[in-house]
Amino acid sequence: MKTAPSIDPVEIGYYERLAHTWWDRQGPLWPIHTLNTLRVRYLKRQITGHFGIARRSGKPLSGLRILDIGCGGGILSEALARLGADVTGVDVAKRNINVARHHAAEAGLPVYYLLGSAEDLAEAGERFDVVLNMEVVEHVADLGAFMKACNALVRPGGMMFVATINRSPLSWLVAIFGAEYVLGWLPKGTHQYKRLVKPKELEALLSDGKLSVTDVRGVRVNPITRGFSLTESPLVNYMMTAARPPESGYWGEGKKLEKLGAR
Repeated sequence: MKTAPSIDPVEIGYYERLAHTWWDRQGPLWPIHTLNTLRVRYLKRQITGHFGIARRSGKPLSGLRILDIGCGGGILSEALARLGADVTGVDVAKRNINVARHHAAEAGLPVYYLLGSAEDLAEAGERFDVVLNMEVVEHVADLGAFMKACNALVRPGGMMFVATINRSPLSWLVAIFGAEYVLGWLPKGTHQYKRLVKPKELEALLSDGKLSVTDVRGVRVNPITRGFSLTESPLVNYMMTAARPPESGYWGEGKKLEKLGAR
């Protein structure tokens, strides 16, 4: 794995220390498990609508090549693999990849996990139908370089999803002070306010890569029930859908991932 400009060693170390807790639904990463149900439902609806997929019993995403950037322990990757997608998960933390591989093997799911970065895959010429960029942009050292690589990974006619936290006084109060320091829902230091990204900033970076935003939804958290729901307001957490228009020619499937790392 090359050292990409977007990689922050401090962030890697932070998630390496949490790696053993990925699949503990009652552990420090429980919000990701709860959020996963909501985001899978949203992703499924947006993807099937974009590609004009008619209902397929149990496997609506069959035939689609999906990349999960910053896959962690594989929570989202596995959920989409169960829907029939050909999923590749990539992460810069080795312990995360080891946990993800082990869990997928136990579950009997053919998810391909790779230790590396979005920059590695973009440089190798890889292209995907769907690129998932979920809760990653707020953790990278060079957002511009990272998004440039992510944009390059979307094939013509493909799409990208980005989920993150807005940079606003309300998001600091709710997502950082509230979630990390008052409620203790996330470990302290999970997020740095200065790295949070406003929707308009993210939209500009996607536009640089010739992707157009087609949908934005806020994510609301109920502190009493600890449940997540969609909202029209992106002031705190939000998910953004972007699409690349079809173009003449096709970039192809790219080089084989086996050249970049072992399964």
